[in-house]
Amino acid sequence: MKKTLAVLTLSAQVIFAQEISEKLDTATKNLMNSSSAVSSNLSFYVSDESGNFIYEYQGNKGLSTASTQKIFTAAAALEVLGENYTYKTTAGYSGNISQGNLKGDFIITSTGDPTLGSWRYDAYKPENFKQKLIDAIKNAGITKISGDLVIDDSYFDHQTIPGGWPWDDLGNYYGAGVWSVNWRENQFDININGNEFKSFSYPLEGVKWLNDVKVGGNSDQSLIFTAPHSNVALINGTLPSKTVTVSGATPNPSLQLGVEVKQWLQQAGVELSGKIITNSQLEIEGKKTVSFPKSNTFFTYESPALGKIIYWFLRKSVNLYGETLIKTLGKEKKGNSSFKTGVAFLKEFWKSKGINPNMINFADGSGLSPQNYVSARAEVQALIYAKKQPWFESYYDGFPTQDNGMKMKSGTMRDTKSFAGFHTSKDGKKYVFSIIINNYQGSGSSELQKILNVLK
Repeated sequence: MKKTLAVLTLSAQVIFAQEISEKLDTATKNLMNSSSAVSSNLSFYVSDESGNFIYEYQGNKGLSTASTQKIFTAAAALEVLGENYTYKTTAGYSGNISQGNLKGDFIITSTGDPTLGSWRYDAYKPENFKQKLIDAIKNAGITKISGDLVIDDSYFDHQTIPGGWPWDDLGNYYGAGVWSVNWRENQFDININGNEFKSFSYPLEGVKWLNDVKVGGNSDQSLIFTAPHSNVALINGTLPSKTVTVSGATPNPSLQLGVEVKQWLQQAGVELSGKIITNSQLEIEGKKTVSFPKSNTFFTYESPALGKIIYWFLRKSVNLYGETLIKTLGKEKKGNSSFKTGVAFLKEFWKSKGINPNMINFADGSGLSPQNYVSARAEVQALIYAKKQPWFESYYDGFPTQDNGMKMKSGTMRDTKSFAGFHTSKDGKKYVFSIIINNYQGSGSSELQKILNVLK
């Protein structure tokens, strides 16, 4: 009797899977036969939570994936670094302190904390860091600094932007580079009325602007162009004739932090005799860099735990976090913080988990590069692997709930749309899925969601 029941249950499951597969196939082919998809490429793969195949449409075809690339980086970071991994920012000094006078340099360094000065975390806002740093200075008995304020930004290598990122993206907030010392997520905001600058979220140190903005339209169609270490920024495009906020990428966040720390010192009554310098600037000028004095460290500030960072990385698709994780993985596991090393490690990691390396051609950790090519099947395999791990709750919590009510990470670039995630249907069936479309000329998001709605 038990054997008969098992056979009947299995038969029902097979029939159900066939019905879902047929519905998915019909919806997919309807999309691909539409006039908007004549030259489109689609990769689509669906399985149950155990990894049993349900449906595939060119599932092993590598396509430009946009931000669903983040599911690979987030999972690898949680596994390799651990949910409780933290970044550290430290302060110390050279020389000695005599009667409150620091006869030497005041030095701040970091291991690349991408959350330093972020507004996203209740206990880690800029004001929190400021207060703790000033308290530490007072506790050390420092009332005067005779040397320089040095920002030691040498923990990572010099390349702050992954190769392959489009120039149109670099100066905008989502194209912010990765530094050893990051600050305020390397982002600034400008309030602009028409084409007139009204105010900045904070003054950008040493930056001069070329303003080619035209007034027109009803939405923000502007682009900001900045480059690492550059003192010239350009904004062009169109903005409506009302005040809007436009966000850009800080060209030198290490220096920016130094400028603000100097202001904090003045407010706290601590005199600074020297200037603000960064190690990267010293290198550019051909000068000797300043080594951080570990024996004279008096302040250590830790970031939120990695599990919390992953939440915002996935929930708000923060590209800065992804590229920082790539550098961190390279530094921690290979002793080399280059993007090339980190990306190679990421591919190596997923290959070791059974994913065909021909289906994961990574170019960065966030998906902003159009040179990322990943298949839908590989994304599903990564999601299923993550589901079996003890850190899965931190991972899953970061997946947004989209307009159609499904828990999934989205990705968007020019003519590219993707979704990858998990869904439990009304009848309790659990699905893991990925769908990616390239070169689609219609409304990619709504059409892909229509296909995924079959799983509901």
